[in-house]
Amino acid sequence: MSIRVPYETVKSTVTQAFLNLGLSQEKAEKCAEIHTESSLEGIESHGLNRVPRFAEYVQKGWVDINAEPELVGAKGAVENYDGHLGIGTLNATFCMDRAVALAKEHGIGCVALKNTTHWMRGGSYAWQAAQAGFIGISWTNTESCMPMWGSKVPGVGNNPFCIAIPRKSGPIVLDMAMSQYAYGKLGVYRLAGKQLPFPGGFDKDGNLTSDPGAIEASGRILPTGYWKGSGMAIALDLAAAAMANGKTGADLDREGQGSCTGCCQIFIAYDPYLFGEEEEIQAKFDDRVAAADATTPEKEGGHVTCPGERTAATRARNLAEGVVVDEQVWQQCLDLAAGKMDTKDIASTCILDNMKEEEKK
Repeated sequence: MSIRVPYETVKSTVTQAFLNLGLSQEKAEKCAEIHTESSLEGIESHGLNRVPRFAEYVQKGWVDINAEPELVGAKGAVENYDGHLGIGTLNATFCMDRAVALAKEHGIGCVALKNTTHWMRGGSYAWQAAQAGFIGISWTNTESCMPMWGSKVPGVGNNPFCIAIPRKSGPIVLDMAMSQYAYGKLGVYRLAGKQLPFPGGFDKDGNLTSDPGAIEASGRILPTGYWKGSGMAIALDLAAAAMANGKTGADLDREGQGSCTGCCQIFIAYDPYLFGEEEEIQAKFDDRVAAADATTPEKEGGHVTCPGERTAATRARNLAEGVVVDEQVWQQCLDLAAGKMDTKDIASTCILDNMKEEEKK
């Protein structure tokens, strides 16, 4: 069941939960802001829902709350950092900041990050670049949680890919996993007792289904575009590992330390006005988006939008009415903020972690 909680209440509660984990005031506030902003903008699956699991990973020693990213190589507009298994959201924010700084100097900047941890909502860092006035591109590799096309067992990560266009009338931001639905989104629908709008995977008998719980149980999420999604996923995995000189998804599988622990991430920012004036480029953005939005909707009374256009409205509504949170997840966050630190009783929002633990038994 979902409830609404005021934004500041959510943020202060999550901040206290992170302080109880041992984070400094500065880190706790920044991490809480990223988690809360994600839920505020309608991405519950990678916002508040991930707080209990972050606490679990810190307690297991899979996230080093004191680690900082370290520069290990640089060539022109490209830098390479070792995240030392630090807090994934903070490592990612730092790296996109560096990519933007390099882009200001060179026109384009690329930062490759290895040995980091889960960045939560990947779109946060594309938005970060767009808000700084740059086109942003980012992606990550992950442990295997999606079958390669033609397989019935996980063999590749869903490896989210994000791109943002700094349109002044409203950024266009695509944040997509390589599966039709990420596991976090399956969890949102399951907790709400809802079916998926479209089939998102297979049940244990190999039948295509819209039942999120059945897909979680089978581990057979559906690659986006069938074979195209799994093909893109393996390409992104290899590109990230090569650029960062870090671990592939297969390495993460062998280590088995939960979701994204030790992964590689790429952050690219580039100046949209390198070869055109700002007014000219912005006019191109507006014209193209307007043409797309004006296409005939599928259903009477429907409205076509480009990715990211509805975010501002979602944010405004949730600021006014309260952030939408799952009641069970919110109680877990309240318990963490109250100092009940034993996460053994806190159900992970990523069923895949539990599945892997069961496979080991």
